[in-house]
Amino acid sequence: MTSLIQDPLLWILLVVLVAAVVAVMRARRTNMALRRKNSDLQSAREAVQSERDRLYAEYAQLNAQHAGELAGVRKDAEEDTKAVLKSAMRTLQVLADEQQLIIEKSQRRYGDDEQVLGDLMMIDHTNSQFGRRAQGIAVLCGGWLGRRESTASVYDVARSAQGRIKHFDRVTINTQVNVTVASRAVEPIAVVLAELLANATNYSAPGTRVDINIQAVPTGVCLIVDDAGLGMNTEEKARASVLLSPQAPVDITSLGDPPKFGFAVSGMLATRYGFKVSVDSVSPYGGVRAVILLPENLLTTDVPEPEGGAAKAEPRTEVPVAPQRLTPVATPGGPPRPIGTTAGGLPKRRRRGSPVAVVPPPPEPAEHNNEVTASRIGAFQRGTLLGRDTTTMEGPQDQ
Repeated sequence: MTSLIQDPLLWILLVVLVAAVVAVMRARRTNMALRRKNSDLQSAREAVQSERDRLYAEYAQLNAQHAGELAGVRKDAEEDTKAVLKSAMRTLQVLADEQQLIIEKSQRRYGDDEQVLGDLMMIDHTNSQFGRRAQGIAVLCGGWLGRRESTASVYDVARSAQGRIKHFDRVTINTQVNVTVASRAVEPIAVVLAELLANATNYSAPGTRVDINIQAVPTGVCLIVDDAGLGMNTEEKARASVLLSPQAPVDITSLGDPPKFGFAVSGMLATRYGFKVSVDSVSPYGGVRAVILLPENLLTTDVPEPEGGAAKAEPRTEVPVAPQRLTPVATPGGPPRPIGTTAGGLPKRRRRGSPVAVVPPPPEPAEHNNEVTASRIGAFQRGTLLGRDTTTMEGPQDQ
């Protein structure tokens, strides 16, 4: 027994055993502490995740609320802006109409002086362009084109549109179609075609020709505008396609600075009246080909009575002429006279008969006298004759 106690190996084993027991106990305590700490951390992690999810949900709710309020503010601002613009354009249209009356009086008063008459006609033509732009902006802001009671041939509609642009003398109209446009669609089509012609002449080189070809198709009639400009890239075509086929009201603040109203006005009128406009083709001259497709429901068999004689049924090709050579047929009854105002504040005018050519062919040489002068008065008025032959700017069209 004494030998065992004195055996150093035994003592070494005992020391190792005690150390092992102590180490195991310490490891156990450490493991338990780590488990408790891990549990606490897991609980804290879950709490943080729960708080994060709550914050995410609250942020999403606040973001949605902010987006809704911002959209509401933008909508209100857009509506207020459109209301102000619409009112301003209505005022400008009234002023343009009043100025038109003054110009017509001056033309009758100074009609014997060819130089003065030519200057007045140029002023009249510029005034008609001013009225066209004001009319387009008013339409874009929710206004309505005036009601019209009479039909017009598609050829006269094209010539009316031609007379509303600055460079009308660069436009040539070719047609073998003898169809009539329903009264409710005459002015919208003329406005849209005028916008397309303005784009075609403004974005092509001076002196180049712009062609209007009127063709019958199985689904109706096409008015095709070809220019010799630089064309449009893919991005421009995509943007134009969106504006010409709007799925929602156009945001006027998205039209650029300075704003480009043409496609937006055209798309709104095309959607409202049920015809189609596209500019995604290339013209034979390498520029843009714009197409207006008029469905059969906008056409009619009613033939408008021609002014000054029977209309020609054979194919026609119009050759543009200079402003000073415009010689329309004399308009019976003189210029329109105001007979009160509409609910929208625009002056009403008496009808002046069926629409006629905007840019008539050059006159035959004749002795200058009062009758010839009278026949020349109103040459530039023909470009907006279809637009003036209305009763109001407000309210829906008669369908």
